[in-house]
This record gives sequence, C-alpha cells and structure tokens, in this order.
Amino acid sequence: MKTILFALRVSDLERSLAFYRTVGYTELTTVPFEDGSSLVWLKLPDEPAVSLELVHRPADGPVVLGGFAHFAIEVESLSATVDRLSAAGLEPGAVELPGGQDGPKTSWVTDPDGYRIELVEWPPGGPPTPEQP
Repeated sequence: MKTILFALRVSDLERSLAFYRTVGYTELTTVPFEDGSSLVWLKLPDEPAVSLELVHRPADGPVVLGGFAHFAIEVESLSATVDRLSAAGLEPGAVELPGGQDGPKTSWVTDPDGYRIELVEWPPGGPPTPEQP
C-alpha cells in the first residue's frame, strides 16, 4: 500500500498552476468536466507519477481552509531552492533548524490559496528511519 497523490482545491487554477510550476512541478494532464470544473495532475521531476492534484470547482464557491496543516517537499539544497523561489517572486521563509544543527533544514512557502508547504533538506544520512527517531 502507498499514497499516490493528494488533492488541493484551488480558487484560481491559472494562478495556482503558475505557483506550482515555479516550485518545480510539471503538468501531466488535465481532466475537464462539463460544468467548468477540472482536475490537473502534477508531479515533481524525480517522481515517477502524479503526486499532486489541483481541483478547480468554481461553482462550489470560495476555497475555505481548515483541518489541513501542510505538505512537505524534499529538496536537495534548501539554500538553492529558497534562492530560486525568492528570485521567482515567491516568498519562502527563513531557513529553520527544527532538530538542531544535526537535524533537517526547513523553510516554508505558502501557495495562493493559503496552503503551507514545508521545504525539507535532510541531513547527511537522510530522513529518520523506523529504527531511529
């Protein structure tokens, strides 16, 4: 069993697509519906298949956040990613060390609808495994 994707409802599809393209996602396909709704499947370069679905349903009214905390993206170099996103006009937060000097480096960026994305650079040795906290 494995997670294959998660879906985010977005208010302005083109604005959200521009944001997620800047982050590094590429579009795989769009599924249009007769009522003007659509689904857009995206993936990051190192992913083998779709990992993010943008759901655009204008008839459902405004997007209301609630209950969703964030999702995380692993990056090879956090400083390079923060620099690239900043140069592209996004506003990632300062680099944080939530696990101390030997833990992961993180930064946060917020998409146009208010969804928070945690950017994570793991320390040498990678993420914790089930054997280590």
